[in-house]
Amino acid sequence: MMLQQTQTQRVVPKYVSWLDEFPTAEALAGAPLSSVLERWVGLGYNRRAKYLHETCKIVVRDLDGAFPRDPGSLEALPGIGPYTARAVSTFAFNEPNVFIETNIRAVYLFFFFQGKAGVGDSEILAKVESTLYREDPRSWYYALMDYGAELKKKVVNPNRLSRHYAKQSKFEGSLRQARGAIVRSVGTRGSVSLAEIAAEEGIPYERIVAAGEALEKEGIIVRSGGLLRFP
Repeated sequence: MMLQQTQTQRVVPKYVSWLDEFPTAEALAGAPLSSVLERWVGLGYNRRAKYLHETCKIVVRDLDGAFPRDPGSLEALPGIGPYTARAVSTFAFNEPNVFIETNIRAVYLFFFFQGKAGVGDSEILAKVESTLYREDPRSWYYALMDYGAELKKKVVNPNRLSRHYAKQSKFEGSLRQARGAIVRSVGTRGSVSLAEIAAEEGIPYERIVAAGEALEKEGIIVRSGGLLRFP
């Protein structure tokens, strides 16, 4: 879940410190959400931390602390979609599932779809299924992801051939930047006003307000006496 839309080099140190603090599903489930969000600061997309916290509560309460192996049961947990469910099933339990992410997509586009534009994921998934190394799918997918990451350093990004390819919008001046500033400030200071964040971060107050309202609606922060804090 940490690796969703976040580069590996950013995740690794957070992953290590996270496991020091929350080594088991029981430890995470028993922690207050505020502590979970404080540990997540710096990774962005903070709903993932809230979802992971909720997921571990369900796993501990209903599943005796053991995550399910099959994608269907994993998808029933908060914040776990089709890709993450199949990735967890494969990487944790070595189950032969069919899925793609950006580096896997790059490999298949490079080898099977050169010269063709607007390739849909359904076409790629068919190739993934027909070539899947079912004897050891975990190692197979590790290899594909590593290969795809290196491939994109050597050639023009093959993902440009994908129908789903889109460059991420600029971070500077975005609502994402404002959201990150709020979460970082709350994580550092405990409680802080929107005006203080806007002034300290040099972000327009209106954008900070919009980001704050969105985070409050998602349950990432709460407002108390004009100050923002984690729940």
